[in-house]
Amino acid sequence: MRAPAPTAQMRLRLVNGLASLPSAVQRRLAGPAVVIDGQQLDLETQLWLKLLALADAPDRAAMAVTEVRAMVADGEAVTQGRRLDGVRVQELMIDGAAGQLPARLYVPDRAGMPEPDERGDALLVFYHGGGFVVCDLDTHDNPCRFIAHHAGVRVLSVDYRRAPEHPFPAAFDDAVAAFRFAFVHAAELGADPARIGVGGDSAGGNLAAGVARVTAADNGSAPALQVLLYPWLDLAEKRRSYELFGEGFDLTDADLEWFTGLYVPEVASARDPRCSPTLADDLRGVAPAYVATAGFDPLRDEAEEYARRLHDAGVVVALRRHPGLIHGFLNLMAIGHTNGEAILETAGAVRFGLAGR
Repeated sequence: MRAPAPTAQMRLRLVNGLASLPSAVQRRLAGPAVVIDGQQLDLETQLWLKLLALADAPDRAAMAVTEVRAMVADGEAVTQGRRLDGVRVQELMIDGAAGQLPARLYVPDRAGMPEPDERGDALLVFYHGGGFVVCDLDTHDNPCRFIAHHAGVRVLSVDYRRAPEHPFPAAFDDAVAAFRFAFVHAAELGADPARIGVGGDSAGGNLAAGVARVTAADNGSAPALQVLLYPWLDLAEKRRSYELFGEGFDLTDADLEWFTGLYVPEVASARDPRCSPTLADDLRGVAPAYVATAGFDPLRDEAEEYARRLHDAGVVVALRRHPGLIHGFLNLMAIGHTNGEAILETAGAVRFGLAGR
């Protein structure tokens, strides 16, 4: 009889225990180093992937969307680690494109923050990842706490409408409406309207990039910064990184196909710049950007291409590749040390980018 697959909690305990072993022992357990495209996979991440393979997760395409959401939420609750303190959290309802949306405001303790003034604090409007289909405020709770605490900024996490119940352009429309809500209601949120940025990971990075682009022409109400973490920016075309990392590194080519089919049932819509920001003709005048990619991510190349296009358009942009990491490192705080270091670097970029104009 086959032994039952280890649960997410069991896998995390195993990884935490293995992390305390000497690196030589870890290497023997993980197997030979994985080197692709001149990059070596982070050792603790490799151990995590090996344990994921043992879990033998079912094919998402064969599951109901509600089942996939529950499975993802269970895993994220473990890999993002224990809930962080040092922030106050307020549940809100904000204006979306077609009605009220749940949102969550994270306010860091004043310790380590600049002295308050009448203008208010910096604010990051955050859009969670999840392929436009899975994840929610809870799956990204700890990452938002981490950024608020370590960047010393307020974070407004937005629960935009998800596919397949609400296909494209619902999420995009909600993202734009949420940013404009934050700008108009900055005083109520305790924020300085001149220091409001947008950010997100994966699909959320797509939304943040879209908001920065379409609001660039607004009269003074564009974001001061866009933070794009391993963003999914092109749903119409695939690049070489799909071939290199589309299997075996958690996020797969098949996963992306499944998400795309649910979010963009009309195939032609994938070429709309609101869906695929890389296909926008003109990126001049958008907010300064911090773009972070993972070396072992099928979405790596399109994100780095977008950063180069921003630079060519005269936008101030900082591109940071974390060569040994995989897609989703924002939610892997509890997996090894390197993921946490990448998130801390992101918080530093937010602190600096929203420090003042």
